[in-house]
Amino acid sequence: MKSSLTIFIGFVHDFAAGCWAASVAALYWLQGQNLGPELLMGLADLRKRFFYAGLACILIVMITGAGRTFTYVDNVYGAEAEQKRKKMLIVKHLLLLIVFGCGTYWQYRMAFGP
Repeated sequence: MKSSLTIFIGFVHDFAAGCWAASVAALYWLQGQNLGPELLMGLADLRKRFFYAGLACILIVMITGAGRTFTYVDNVYGAEAEQKRKKMLIVKHLLLLIVFGCGTYWQYRMAFGP
């Protein structure tokens, strides 16, 4: 049962991260469209919805990421490799924190900016 939960949480975690990236891409695409002012005003609500959907995705990524911490089995790769894996995970998460932070700020600017 624990292994099934681990796989499911990992799937939801990765899926939510992909959905966040898709929400950023959708906002970028909407921003780049050469539309008239009336249509752009009509799309303002849609842009905000993509922004809030992106925030929900980030929340899901964080919750499932915490869940992965508790369901992960230690020393799958051996003690030495496990130490390297942990260091690499820290670096990966720091980089992804920057990506998510900058991406969310960019998304905010596209959704609520001029």
